[in-house]
Amino acid sequence: MEIVNQTLVRTFILLGLSDSYGLQLVFFLLFFMMYTATLSGNLLLIIVVRLNSRLQTPMYFFLSNLAFIDICFSTTIVPKILANTISGNKEISFLGCATQMYFHLALGATECLILAAMAYDRYIAICRPLQYNTIIDKKLCQSLAAGSWTFSFLNSVIHAVFTFQLPYCKSNKVNHYFCEMPPLFRLSCKDTWFNEIAVYISGGIIALCSFILTLLSYINIISTIQKIHCTKGRRKTFSTCVSHLTVVSLYYGTIVFMYLRPRSMYSPNRDRVVSILYTVVTPMLNPIIYSVRNKDVTGSIRKTVNVILYY
Repeated sequence: MEIVNQTLVRTFILLGLSDSYGLQLVFFLLFFMMYTATLSGNLLLIIVVRLNSRLQTPMYFFLSNLAFIDICFSTTIVPKILANTISGNKEISFLGCATQMYFHLALGATECLILAAMAYDRYIAICRPLQYNTIIDKKLCQSLAAGSWTFSFLNSVIHAVFTFQLPYCKSNKVNHYFCEMPPLFRLSCKDTWFNEIAVYISGGIIALCSFILTLLSYINIISTIQKIHCTKGRRKTFSTCVSHLTVVSLYYGTIVFMYLRPRSMYSPNRDRVVSILYTVVTPMLNPIIYSVRNKDVTGSIRKTVNVILYY
């Protein structure tokens, strides 16, 4: 309550994607279908990995983590959008906004670190195959996953506290469809340079370091693949990385654009579109991307679905 009184704001109003009733209905149906696909696709992937003994490997352990992150990531944002759209009430409480932003940031950072861990796993598997089982053991995988979750959630506390201690006396209308830092900064009547510097530092530590680790892993992977004389062997080896590269490109491209850019490039309409990509579209596409080119996963999914339908 103390923070709320200081900021003069008890609730925020999320302006959403459109004021048109017709477009709101279209967006509701679209978001509902994408959210349903996200839940079913990622949940099915987690179940398949858990039930199939052939998939009890480090790569699929990290993939299960990624699927769980995507479920939580979308759940943090999409149900509130659907509720606001169908009710016509676009309000979100001060605490609700802070909670939404906290989990959104924490899960986004966790995804960056898990993607980096997956790249490291591919690097060891391709560049140092004889040492793979020695280096990438169960204990290391659990430590990397636990460290990613813990560090990301602690880091998010700092941003949530700094952001919601700002005085919001300009307006309580957030020109966005969920609570995210850049649109909230525009509502403060205080200079937000400190908050923006904190975002750049955090982005440098988490997003940039994760990206560099991923990049270095793939530089070594490509170098190793080029040494394979057989064209079929090169293609087969590289195919194991295509899915991960696609997900990394989609995710980092939108994150970098949203958070690591000058204030002069801020555009509410463009930012809403970019945010949809990494909060709704990417979590829906991830299980599809990882399944389409993976015979082990597709085969296991067919068996699991057949068992479910049989019972």
